[in-house]
Amino acid sequence: MNIDFDKNNDGLVPAIIQDATTKKVLMLGYMNEEAYLKTNETKKVTFFSRTKNRLWTKGEESGNFLHLVSIKNDCDNDTLLVMVNPQGPTCHKGTGTCWGEENKASFGFLSELEGIIAQRKKMSEVAPELREDKNSYVVSLFDKGINKIAQKVGEEAVEVVIEAKDDDENLFLNESADLLFHYLILLRAKGYGLKDIAKVLEERH
Repeated sequence: MNIDFDKNNDGLVPAIIQDATTKKVLMLGYMNEEAYLKTNETKKVTFFSRTKNRLWTKGEESGNFLHLVSIKNDCDNDTLLVMVNPQGPTCHKGTGTCWGEENKASFGFLSELEGIIAQRKKMSEVAPELREDKNSYVVSLFDKGINKIAQKVGEEAVEVVIEAKDDDENLFLNESADLLFHYLILLRAKGYGLKDIAKVLEERH
């Protein structure tokens, strides 16, 4: 790669560290040419520490190494994107990222929906008279048990197949949303989530 280490007159370029699996940004560090070469040689991310004024391999004291997957530079050749597999928490404070976040995969709104379903699952474990929402559809499904939830997934799957054979795209998308929604409920009822399915697919890939 053509990296412009001399652009800022200090021989350093920013290195954005991103988890190769979860896609979470973990931290920001700086590399000079020597740190870049050592990172590629050892496959453990090494920075130039401005406070210690020397090369610093992340994890050399804590054991929480950042194992290199790939490096690429940006369009101006003065910033690096470093994809890694982290070994343990990245931040020295013990969190998954240096922004205090948990380093886990996010599926956008589907992850938010999973969280809501998980809350409804907890609500179903409370006595009916103590529930905040006594008319929750999701809670009622958990109350009816795994057989009813599985049945609903089957019914919605049939609806998707039927609509796939027709030309009403709106109905097809709505039935697909119903299927995915009920499937998320089934996953939660079995104690799983999308991350578990993603892991299986990744292993197959």
